[in-house]
Amino acid sequence: MKPLLLVALFGCLATVFAAPAETVKWCVISEPELQKCTELATAASIFSCVKRESPLDCIIAIKAGEADAITVDGGDVYTAGLNNYDLHPIIAEDYGAASETCYYAVAVVKKGTGFGIRDLRGKKSCHTGLGKSAGWNMPIGTLVAQDIIQWAGIEDRKVEEAVSSFFNASCVPGAERSSGLCKLCKGDCSKSQREPYYDYNGAFQCLADGVGDVAFVKHLTVPDSDKANYELLCKDNTRQSIDNYRLCNLARVPAHAVISRKDPQLTQLIWNSLSGVQNFNLFSSKPPYKNLMFKDSTQKLVKLPPNMDSFLYLGAQYMSILRSLKKEQTPGVASPAIKWCAVGHAETAKCDTWSINSLTGNSASIECQNAPTVDECLKKIMRKEADAMAVDGGQVYTAGKCGLVPAMVEQYDSGFIQCSFVSAASSYYAVAVVKKSSGVTWANLKGKRSCHTGFGRTAGWNIPMGLIYDQTKDCDFTKFFSSGCAPGLEPSSPLCRQCKGSGQTVGDEAKCKASANEQYYGYTGALRCLAEDAGDVAFVKHTTVLESSDGRKLFYTINLYRLICPGKDPVPVSEYQTCHLASVPAHAVVTRPESRSEVVRILHDQQTKFGTSGSDPTFRLFQSENGNNLLFKDSTKCLQEVASGTSYSQFLGQEYMSAMSGLRQCTETASDLEKSCSFHSCQQD
Repeated sequence: MKPLLLVALFGCLATVFAAPAETVKWCVISEPELQKCTELATAASIFSCVKRESPLDCIIAIKAGEADAITVDGGDVYTAGLNNYDLHPIIAEDYGAASETCYYAVAVVKKGTGFGIRDLRGKKSCHTGLGKSAGWNMPIGTLVAQDIIQWAGIEDRKVEEAVSSFFNASCVPGAERSSGLCKLCKGDCSKSQREPYYDYNGAFQCLADGVGDVAFVKHLTVPDSDKANYELLCKDNTRQSIDNYRLCNLARVPAHAVISRKDPQLTQLIWNSLSGVQNFNLFSSKPPYKNLMFKDSTQKLVKLPPNMDSFLYLGAQYMSILRSLKKEQTPGVASPAIKWCAVGHAETAKCDTWSINSLTGNSASIECQNAPTVDECLKKIMRKEADAMAVDGGQVYTAGKCGLVPAMVEQYDSGFIQCSFVSAASSYYAVAVVKKSSGVTWANLKGKRSCHTGFGRTAGWNIPMGLIYDQTKDCDFTKFFSSGCAPGLEPSSPLCRQCKGSGQTVGDEAKCKASANEQYYGYTGALRCLAEDAGDVAFVKHTTVLESSDGRKLFYTINLYRLICPGKDPVPVSEYQTCHLASVPAHAVVTRPESRSEVVRILHDQQTKFGTSGSDPTFRLFQSENGNNLLFKDSTKCLQEVASGTSYSQFLGQEYMSAMSGLRQCTETASDLEKSCSFHSCQQD
């Protein structure tokens, strides 16, 4: 009987392993694309093909699970990311050294036609499609922003009507067929191959046929053989040759991207499937067709960072142009308040108290938003769901990568109590603290347990780990420290093992989270980690021990601790000027560039009332009753204005930027948000 049982068992296993592999259902929008997709499916059986009439129909199909992926332009990336579809970009096209994962939106005209971009009124225009990046969003957004197209807003009329009255006639596939925007089209004016003038090559053909005077396309559209006959219109009303697109363009925008549902396993399947394609050229289309499934100019595909969404992929500048065209501003009169973002329960409670005290008449100067982490707050500021928050230098670095700017800086020197503007920003020392009796020095630090203010923070992570990387050239810091607490890392990391969490014994969600709910988070938390023998060294700022030894907050005494630094024996904590890891920039308030002036104005007013010597004693901005360093550091004397136009890199300074460049050799030291924001340069100014 046993041999028969084994035969039956192996037969069952064979059936299981012979089950067909999961397929990637690719969505296509034309018969030529379907033919190419079918050929791909023959070469790589993991692919199957689903045909729909337009990118929007494909987006709907992917949302419903009837398809899995399609490559689309930025305008469709935006549409796919809306709440009703909730898709996200997972893979980007890379166009090589010329533009990488970005491309240029350009206005192409025939050479010798003699007009500039400010002379387009009454001309005939060719567009890739309504809502597409190079063919609509960027050119129309630019023309509206430069007041070339007069448009008072959606309350007056739709932007399509303004464009229709500006140009004599147009072909804008996807527009209403009865409008002037379809007058020049050759087919049915749909965003599909039924319209010969659709997409990049269609819009260029519209110009080449003499139907239109200008074509709004991407910089790689004009064939090499035709470049001598065409020119680009520049924003300064001049013209340049086709190859001078870097100097003469309307905008630099993110590359086309593969979109799919928010499913990590599906994302990995799609990436593995595309990466495994052999004996088939994904980036080639059989003449006379071009750009089937992918752009023919694509050199390779690049997997996007985890947690990428349409907003982070397109960038704040692109999204701002889209909002201006769609008039998505919040209806009604804008609130005069700035929305402050608080992290965790304790900060939210303090912010709520601040908001109540900021009331003047029926309006508050401060409204409160909250998020579980600083990065989530930064996302809210980018999306205009919040306006400002105070963050440490490492977080200023991340915020800067995401297009935010420093507006005010915390000043810790009581000599600047009047807080008038000075050119030199406040700073502090990053130090390493050990117990006096421990025998720990910088030389024997390896193998010890570490206490950090938080992953990605200046004194607690960036500076010490940058120094350690310089010593070891090893990005795996768990090989240097045996264990530790670095709030913000994955809870499974050895550098989360010593974290305390909120104190709950079972199911503590706060453990190793970068918020005040983790008792070892922040300066005081890192010192507490050391004091309670959860670590052998604490990386903090130079005043942390002094501020924690005042008999009010903690029971530590200065004499119990020493500072350690490279090349020296331990010294008393008062000798931080001669034994520190680095002098680093103070914490700063970050906001969007366009909100800077209003944030500065309101904060000046608020600290006049609630600052260290404020006129209203009912609330104090720089004191924390139910925690430490809530919203602002408790050692703050006042907020100083950062000069208008100061970039995050100028604020942080060359020394700090160099340290960060070294540390970023270890890619895992960057947060998911920073990776997403810095994925390609066209997201930034």
